Amino acid sequence: MVGGKNFPHISHSSFVVNIPRERVGVLIGGGGSVKAEIEKLLGVSLQVDSSEGTVVINLAKPVEEGGDPASLFKARDIVTAIGRGFSPEKALKLVEDGTVLTVIDLTDYVGDSPNHLARVKARVIGTQGKTRRIIEETCQVDVSVYGDTVAIIGEYENVRAAEEAVITLVRGAPHGAVYRMLNEYARRRKTGGLYPPRPRF
Repeated sequence: MVGGKNFPHISHSSFVVNIPRERVGVLIGGGGSVKAEIEKLLGVSLQVDSSEGTVVINLAKPVEEGGDPASLFKARDIVTAIGRGFSPEKALKLVEDGTVLTVIDLTDYVGDSPNHLARVKARVIGTQGKTRRIIEETCQVDVSVYGDTVAIIGEYENVRAAEEAVITLVRGAPHGAVYRMLNEYARRRKTGGLYPPRPRF
């Protein structure tokens, strides 16, 4: 990520994120409200090229003046999440420490055939959104199926479990088997992993 004549706002400490052009308006928000909120919450600046869908993220202040490099990573993930179909409200959960984003590229599993992609997306969403809702509720995550990707936001372990469920579905496992896997994960989470809950006195 190095600056140059074509990218005057890019420095060694910049992130550049490309999002679909149809999601640029969501990132900016009415009157620039979403963009301004991200910048205020994280102490960053966003330069958005609406025609290309390119977003350049910089710290508003240099590190030596109090800028936090971790904010760049959070801002990158928020911009990416909005680009992957999440509402700004859900994407802004990534401001919180311990909340992470993962993006599953479905073409890695089924190639770029439109028919294959439509089929696996339908499996992840389920009838009337049932499967996506079960994944979200059981793993306590948010899921967005957009374009050729499935994106997940939540706490790390929950995201990992939801990611495993999505990939298992994409690989052709029956929905019932995946639901049982999710219920087992929820049970283990409730009991503190593989150990029984501690007695309370």
